[in-house]
Amino acid sequence: MSRIVASVTTLLQHVEAVKQTPEIYRPLACPHCGIKIVWQHGYYTRKADRRHDGECSLNPVPILRYCCSVCRRTCSRLPLCIAPRRWHDWAVQQGVLERLLNGFSRHHCAATSVPERRTISRWWNWLQERGQTFEFHLRSRLPELGRATGFGDFWHQVLKSMGLAAAMALLDQEMIVP
Repeated sequence: MSRIVASVTTLLQHVEAVKQTPEIYRPLACPHCGIKIVWQHGYYTRKADRRHDGECSLNPVPILRYCCSVCRRTCSRLPLCIAPRRWHDWAVQQGVLERLLNGFSRHHCAATSVPERRTISRWWNWLQERGQTFEFHLRSRLPELGRATGFGDFWHQVLKSMGLAAAMALLDQEMIVP
């Protein structure tokens, strides 16, 4: 099951979709047992709007939950603009990773961006540990990425051509991301 709904790219679009077309978030089948009978089972909230404080903030953002009729486990799907298991969105993470790929230190990235150094280190380690697997799946789907040589060149090309959010949505169809 794909946990990312790639067609919903902004928080405002997500809030409207939850109100008007919530069925786009319904999974085709339970990700745990594969049964195709899941029903909406409330929601939980996330503080996903990190760019705005006060009156114009969209927080708290509702995330729809679904329950399987057989195994009774719950699942949810997120819009592209909210990264699974992440406090910061994909755009913040992409900015940090681009700086690291350009040779800046983690200390410099922490001094010039929102996340702290430990978070930046976690993101960098995550990309290095899973990078070869990600690279394999992305190259198999997008032949134009086959021309990139080496870790840095490949990720520069991915971030420039499609962005981290779109790459993770594509990878989410094949594996669990993050």
